Amino acid sequence: MAPIVPEEWHQQRGRRGRIRQYPTCNQRGLWRRRERLWPIVVLSLPDLRFWVVRPDKAKGIEKMGYQVLARKWRPRDFRQMVGQGHVLRALSNALDKNTLHHAFLFTGTRGVGKTTLARILAKCLNCEAGVSSTPCGECGACREVDEGRFVDLIEVDAASKAKVDETRDLMDNAQYLPARGRYKVYLIDEVHMFSGHSFNALLKTLEEPPPHVKFLLATTEPKKLPITVLSRCLQFNLKRLPIDEIAGQLEHILESEGIAWEPGAMRLIAVAADGSMRDALSLLEQAIPYCDGKLGISDVRAMLGTVDRTHIRMILKALAAGDGKALMARVAAMAAEVVDFDDALRELLGVLQRIAILQVIPDTPRDPDPDAEEIAALAREMDPEDVQLYYQIGLMGRRDLPLAPDPKSGFEMTVLRMLAFRPAEAGSAIRGEKKANAGNAAPTQRARTPAPQAGAPPSPSAPAPARTAPAPFPASPEAWPRIVAELELGGMARELAGNCTLTECKGDIVRLCIAPAFRQLAGENIRGQLERSLCAYWKKHIRLGIEVATTVDTQTPSAIRQGVEDKRQRAAEQAVGEDPNVRTLCAAFDAKIKKVIVRNHD
Repeated sequence: MAPIVPEEWHQQRGRRGRIRQYPTCNQRGLWRRRERLWPIVVLSLPDLRFWVVRPDKAKGIEKMGYQVLARKWRPRDFRQMVGQGHVLRALSNALDKNTLHHAFLFTGTRGVGKTTLARILAKCLNCEAGVSSTPCGECGACREVDEGRFVDLIEVDAASKAKVDETRDLMDNAQYLPARGRYKVYLIDEVHMFSGHSFNALLKTLEEPPPHVKFLLATTEPKKLPITVLSRCLQFNLKRLPIDEIAGQLEHILESEGIAWEPGAMRLIAVAADGSMRDALSLLEQAIPYCDGKLGISDVRAMLGTVDRTHIRMILKALAAGDGKALMARVAAMAAEVVDFDDALRELLGVLQRIAILQVIPDTPRDPDPDAEEIAALAREMDPEDVQLYYQIGLMGRRDLPLAPDPKSGFEMTVLRMLAFRPAEAGSAIRGEKKANAGNAAPTQRARTPAPQAGAPPSPSAPAPARTAPAPFPASPEAWPRIVAELELGGMARELAGNCTLTECKGDIVRLCIAPAFRQLAGENIRGQLERSLCAYWKKHIRLGIEVATTVDTQTPSAIRQGVEDKRQRAAEQAVGEDPNVRTLCAAFDAKIKKVIVRNHD
């Protein structure tokens, strides 16, 4: 079948009227003639006839070759990179000082710049202006790297080249000098997909490559790489990009493309991207035609399918007020919008986390989110104890959500638990009032527990049990064991008090004596703990002094306690030895009592 050629197309012919074949056309379907690129349209595949569209004859033909944002805005040098400053600094210094390793491993999640960074590094190595961290971008090598046709940049997809024979072929070609550039660069993407035999075939060349070879490896799962490969590479871990940096880059792209947006819309996309710039650009490209002209917050949220923050704020307000009816009405409204209740719980936990931070650090730098004022108001309205309890219940609810009969009922039970439970310090009266509110579903203001003021002594949640009156002050040396037993001490401070004797107690001075064997216990910190405990015991200011004496006149509390325990031990051994059953067993089996252990059940 003969091709149908429009009249305005111009057919290139040879001298004798034959259709000229152009074997030099590149992979992008362009014909180079006098440094001008003309698109080639193949109209007849069997005989490979090419029809060339002349620019002056191409009227009415639609513009082709739309480039997606992720490729159009791919960084061309280190200065255009977003984030990853720790990696850029190390690579820039190594390039400028010409102290480059022969193998680099870039790790990190998807879309953070691993492959882009490797291509920029290959451009820096082969720029005709010289090896530096700032390639010219104008020479033939730089342009060919940007266009993906630099012959000495061998990009390998490990997922499709995982066989050991293919890896051996690559390593066999590594010995040959580069054809175009200064270095032959092997960029192996998703290198963790190599088989074990492929890694073994790579090891020798990776450890001692020819001087003209550089290896750039990229992977999202470095834990799957053999340790023998990791030890031969310089590893750079690329971090997830912060939300603010992603949002700023998206706004810069929209401004350059001449597209309007509402403040806060790009932050929604940045949050959904989860630290990946490529995901953010893909979502942005999806949002541009969806919003049709201006990227509004409501349109972007609808496109992403995220939960409206208004629902989350109203749920928290209903929880703070103890309004069960409003709470269930809000859940029903969310179900009518067919929201993902797992996302709703995640969003609820995120808001609770922000509220908790504001309650602990009120002077937190201003949050750029559009709902920052509402979050601050909730932080002032809700009790810190309730926020912590809600967060924990939300975590458990999200864990158990797959076990619920349906997501809506699981979400309802989670928020009902938040409404039904209160911290133990709130008291039984408040819990009873809250149960009545939940049962009657009436919007009643919930009783709040005021936060303790700074410097105020904490009030006990229940009346403390009555205790005996402390020993009178000044105390006698014989009263010291009783005082030590009644002090609220633990650890090394109790050991210090138990190995001391009271030698002086008058005015505000308490002087103790300790044996040289225990002098290491009388450190400044431990002595301070004992001094504070004595001040609390007598409810007055005490100045404590500890002296080291070679002889101690009276027994220390520890010695007295040890004497009591020894007496109990001897009595127990005597009782066991005189027990008739034990004597019968010893006589029958020719046994002996080896050890008697007395357990203290106090």
